[in-house]
Amino acid sequence: MATRRKFSREFKVEAVKLIKERGVSLVQASRDLDVHESVLRSWIRELAADRHQAFPGNGVMKADSAELEQLRRENAKLRMERDLLKKAAAYFAKEST
Repeated sequence: MATRRKFSREFKVEAVKLIKERGVSLVQASRDLDVHESVLRSWIRELAADRHQAFPGNGVMKADSAELEQLRRENAKLRMERDLLKKAAAYFAKEST
């Protein structure tokens, strides 16, 4: 089984520039770079959508993903605190009766 190839951000940006700025056809760039056409198309779309956040690399999240992850952690912490307060309130209510 073939291993999945990984490409650097610079490689992806240069591949897109080859097509967009230098006028090389998608098919020709695909052959020259030995990258499937659909992969090149997805790189073009991703770079067009957000030039600065495109191809974040390993372990680096896009801003939206990072914010979502932070909110999920905060939500979990708040739920845990809420559950603890519920248990404490129930304990003290039971003792006062």
